Amino acid sequence: NEYKSYLSMPQLQYVPFISAIEHSFWSELNAKKLDELKLDDRELPIVANYVNDSQAGVPAHVSFNYDSFNVAVHQSRRYTYHGHILNTNTIEEFKGKDFNQVLKTAGTKVWDAIRTGSAITQPGLLNYFYVVTFADLKKYRYSYWFCFPAFTPTVTLISSSLISDSEFTEDEIAKIKENTQDKGVCFLDKDLSTITEPKKYFDSEVYLVMADPSTADDHPGWPLRNLLSLISYHVEDPTTVNVICKREVKLAGQESMNNSLVLKCCVQPMASRDEMPKVVGWERNNKGKLSSKFVDLSASMDPAKISESSVNLNLKLMRWRLLPELDLSVIQNVNALVLGSGTLGCNVARCLLGWGVKKITMLDNGKVSYSNPVRQSLFDFSDCGKPKALTAAKKIAMINPGAEAKGVNLSIPMPGHPVVNLELERVKADIDTLEQLVDAADVVFLLTDTRESRWLPTLMCSAKHKICINSALGFDTYLVMRHGVRDDGDDLAPPEIGAKVIQGSQLGCYFCNDVVAPSDSTKDRTLDQMCTVTRPGNAYLAGALAVELMVSLLQHPMKGRAPAMMDISNNSGDSCLGRVPHQIRGFLAQFTSVQPSCHAFNKCTACCKEVIEKYRDSKYDFLIDVFNTPDYLEKISGLYDMIENTDLDDIWEFNSDSD
Repeated sequence: NEYKSYLSMPQLQYVPFISAIEHSFWSELNAKKLDELKLDDRELPIVANYVNDSQAGVPAHVSFNYDSFNVAVHQSRRYTYHGHILNTNTIEEFKGKDFNQVLKTAGTKVWDAIRTGSAITQPGLLNYFYVVTFADLKKYRYSYWFCFPAFTPTVTLISSSLISDSEFTEDEIAKIKENTQDKGVCFLDKDLSTITEPKKYFDSEVYLVMADPSTADDHPGWPLRNLLSLISYHVEDPTTVNVICKREVKLAGQESMNNSLVLKCCVQPMASRDEMPKVVGWERNNKGKLSSKFVDLSASMDPAKISESSVNLNLKLMRWRLLPELDLSVIQNVNALVLGSGTLGCNVARCLLGWGVKKITMLDNGKVSYSNPVRQSLFDFSDCGKPKALTAAKKIAMINPGAEAKGVNLSIPMPGHPVVNLELERVKADIDTLEQLVDAADVVFLLTDTRESRWLPTLMCSAKHKICINSALGFDTYLVMRHGVRDDGDDLAPPEIGAKVIQGSQLGCYFCNDVVAPSDSTKDRTLDQMCTVTRPGNAYLAGALAVELMVSLLQHPMKGRAPAMMDISNNSGDSCLGRVPHQIRGFLAQFTSVQPSCHAFNKCTACCKEVIEKYRDSKYDFLIDVFNTPDYLEKISGLYDMIENTDLDDIWEFNSDSD
């Protein structure tokens, strides 16, 4: 009589799954179609996952991504659905598919697991799906239809409540959670201990615990349907089943089972065990109809756009929790001019790409030599003999198709390297080209091999108020520094003894510590002195630090005019990324670095007021005199007079015995 009364109670309803497909799933399908399947229309095994920790209102979903094609993958705290994908070769073949037969065939796999009893010990066999697709690889358009085959057991709902409103105590709920941890399906005895003997699974006092993807207050998720079908097949008489639909939702930062459902159901024996019952499970489309779905990913599936999106992913994740105030746009919109496409230049370009910088101009006048590819990360053996700058730009575009890379083959005019009349027009053209590049740039990296080749770009950056990042290598040492940025109205104040901070407009440049003008540094040099002989890892460190210094500088509210702290314990001048030093000097022999700061020199041959004004007033004549006359710069800057007026008797001589 009790069971008869249960028959009049409402039928148990289930929340169907929807497919949640990441773009990476379609990208991986593209690769499978192109490289593996080709015209083969065989079905492939794939895997999907669902969770039981969704917040209220989130639909019960099965997730598909690029890992879906790796059947061995199982993500922690996600429950697995196994299935197959059939990708048709034409849209006509897709539309002409007998989807009723597809559903029956898929249902047969679940039915066999129920009929043979294998699902009793392996309930995961009840979680099966099948998807038919058509992928238009030219237009990145996809037609698809998922089915999650399930049967229709006769199950009435006797009672339903949240576990927090049930008879279970907090200790008992904790025990349920502990004994069912990471299990999609589990059977517990009345004392809530795990049952290991399958013959006891269908006792009326047993609790069937299922990881429930549903968030509905009164309906369990789709997986319960086949679990109850399994019970319906293997019982002889109407049976009450106690179900705990386990939901582990984070509430106020703590994982809680309070939203879990506790159901008491009455399961009727299956009417016939000889033939498969009616199977359902096709996913409805966005209009709620039983029909296939369609997605157009042409805007996001283009390889160049995928690359761009992937590059930005890690950067955007920084802003989620780690650094919400990080301004990515100011970094990614930078126009970077990289002077020197060798060991340092290649590493700087690579790091710029990592930060999402797209506009990169590489400048060099050399060619890739056979010794370069092992040290210069943009080149390989096939590049030997090609122009460095042009090749570097091409490689940047290959790494990130979205990058706007440009290569300029140019020799920078230098002090100490005389210009003869026959070369005059070419040198003037080179000066104009370099000036145009500096004008267009937001940040200039000085990474050339010789000291004198950095003089003209330093002067131009000083005259045009550009951010300039300088990096240089020794055998086991490196220097990374930023030049001070001064506006025309900024006066150069005398250095203050004991100062704890140097304002950005007062910081020195690469040449501010020199008391002689730059000259030909390659003259009378042996081979080891002319080549950049350095520990291989040195350039990677210096290149990375140069870019990171730029990024930190751009995040500072004062940008290039950011102050440098003399006291490293003083954080008042930091950007959101931390310290913005003037210089970083590293010593690999001791694996240490220091962060000195120096004041701008009022007689600097590259950034003092007199030199800048001379450059602006008579650009070509001034520069040709600098290139051809050894002491011309010293006279213009005032260095010559300073040295001439120095009383050598006033200079103290220090030796190793000095106190």
